[in-house]
Amino acid sequence: MKRLLLVIVFVLATTVAYAQDAYIELLRSDVKTKKVAIITQAMRFTEEEASAFWPLYREYELDLTKIGDERIALIKDYAQNYQAMTDEKAKKLAEKSFKLEGKRTKLKKKYFKKFDKVLPSRTVAKFFQLENQINLLVDLQMASKLPLIK
Repeated sequence: MKRLLLVIVFVLATTVAYAQDAYIELLRSDVKTKKVAIITQAMRFTEEEASAFWPLYREYELDLTKIGDERIALIKDYAQNYQAMTDEKAKKLAEKSFKLEGKRTKLKKKYFKKFDKVLPSRTVAKFFQLENQINLLVDLQMASKLPLIK
């Protein structure tokens, strides 16, 4: 009986975790779709610019998604620990957060150079200005949902 109960608990926990992950992926997909629409509308690329921009953008988004995966893992870790946060755990989470910010900045610099080779610098700067605005909105929404450490 105990064994059956453990199996049921495990299955339910796995199902809930899977459902949460599926929901997160659905949200990410929605954000990416809306982001592409915003970029398309705001940037108003010529055909030549669009053919240079979009393949490189997809590559950039793929690399950005990897950092996003780490960020989601960090948020999940925080969510599991915020009510009984120790100083040690708080420090580790803060350090991971700073490291991820650094990775994101490094990635932007890397892709600024790549975009700058195929597009005018003003266009690239405008894209990264827009990218920053979108990221700030997403970050603000996420931050507003996260409770403060108890």
